[in-house]
Amino acid sequence: MTDLYCSEDAQQILKIAIDRQAEAGELTRSQLFEIAAELNISAADLMAAEQEWLVRSNELEERNQFIRLRQSRFHGRLAKYLIVNAFLLVLNLVTGGSWILYIAIPWGIGVALDAWRTYRVDAAEFDEAFQHWRQRQQIKRSVSTVLSRFNQWIAG
Repeated sequence: MTDLYCSEDAQQILKIAIDRQAEAGELTRSQLFEIAAELNISAADLMAAEQEWLVRSNELEERNQFIRLRQSRFHGRLAKYLIVNAFLLVLNLVTGGSWILYIAIPWGIGVALDAWRTYRVDAAEFDEAFQHWRQRQQIKRSVSTVLSRFNQWIAG
């Protein structure tokens, strides 16, 4: 065992120790401040880290919400494709033709491309779509807040 650890190694060791302590139960905010004090981490630095963590966790939750929304929309489009094509397949079997291929294949390619766009979440296109969706959500919340305050003002 060595007496000197580089900063990165010390952080990893401390993270493991905190994780092990947290396995027994959740930590309170005051316990978190006590641990930070024992590690000579200032309250200001801890509060800044807490704020950064809050921003990151909120963004992660919004990102997960966006992913669920995209997947839900895709599942709806896929269900429509499957229902319509099942009907067309039956109709094709009854009529004895092969015309269903002219509809099902191009539409199926479109559905496959839609699946690609929906489930490829690490692409720059996804990040752009997420930021656009996030901005729209913030605008909706702002408008909702203004309308709510206006309604309270009118009622009050």
